[in-house]
Amino acid sequence: MYKLYYAPGTCALASHIALEEAGADYSAVRLDFKANQQQSQEYLKVNPKGRVPALVTDQGVLTETPAILAYVAQTFPKAKLAPLGDAFAFAQAQAFNSYLCATVHVAHAHKGRGYRWASEESSFADMKRTVTKSMAGAFELIENGMLKGPWVMGDQYTVCDAYLYTVALWLEGDSVDLKTLPRVADHMKRMSERPAVKKVIGEQQAKAA
Repeated sequence: MYKLYYAPGTCALASHIALEEAGADYSAVRLDFKANQQQSQEYLKVNPKGRVPALVTDQGVLTETPAILAYVAQTFPKAKLAPLGDAFAFAQAQAFNSYLCATVHVAHAHKGRGYRWASEESSFADMKRTVTKSMAGAFELIENGMLKGPWVMGDQYTVCDAYLYTVALWLEGDSVDLKTLPRVADHMKRMSERPAVKKVIGEQQAKAA
């Protein structure tokens, strides 16, 4: 059985959805970030980075969302969560997920985690002011070119969709108007109707209550 460590409202939601879509035998362990559980000695033994997600497998621990999503897709090929038979298409999926991880997530993190890049309070405030613009710009690129439709990779649902949905959930809090992103908004609605997504969201909300 796999064990996924997550925290509500984080990028770990994408891995949680992917495991559910794949039909994997797994358990999900919620970390309370407000209680700083991600920095506990117990969790640091699992993931020394002190972040989520972390997926415990029989071969060891995997971290970083793009890596976990690729692993799930490749481990459960019958679920068809990635274009595994086409090396170029699979690389495109990896490129999309890498963009969300390395660019979009970092832009979002400037709102509340400026201490990762600076030490002056004035710098933190400046970072926060750029979040709406940088997130809107990133999603404009996704809206107008990267989201092929109806799913990220076209007609086939993939792990990219779970990741995009997860990151798009941050837009409202980042003051980005979804009305300017109709294709992304439609994708979010379609995602929210998937049984696996409903189940995962429900479970995370129940554990957080």
